[in-house]
Amino acid sequence: MESSDIKIDKDGIWYYQGAHMFRKDILCVFFEHLKMDDCGKYFVELNEEIYYLDVEDTAFVVTAVYKTKAPINCHEQIDVLLSDECLEKLDLGSLFVGKDNVMYCRIKDGKFAARFTRNSYYQMAEFVEMDDAADRFYIALNNERYFIKTNN
Repeated sequence: MESSDIKIDKDGIWYYQGAHMFRKDILCVFFEHLKMDDCGKYFVELNEEIYYLDVEDTAFVVTAVYKTKAPINCHEQIDVLLSDECLEKLDLGSLFVGKDNVMYCRIKDGKFAARFTRNSYYQMAEFVEMDDAADRFYIALNNERYFIKTNN
């Protein structure tokens, strides 16, 4: 497959032929039409055309982390702000640490992985605890432990 004119770097910055794509209206359309094929390659399907992307790591990144309370039951939850400017409740069971200790989670109903930026990683670290007996990290929320998987 030939190289794409559109690249997304590991920090979630979009480029077209090397130039930073900063227009939110255009990026919004691309995010809305973003898909992944069976081989894990990202593409945008628009007007019956398919445009493959050159993605360094993930198409989405977590840019901020917030601990909030659910409006209905007042249970604590962790919300993540994504590079498409959507705020989602974090699926704590989807957290994993990959190569070079980079943290990821699943988003968009599990369809995509999202990489935590350095800032959001440090925000998330505030909620992480160590289970010395199991030698594993977890997040405690609403009297439950959510262990963070490692995929090294």
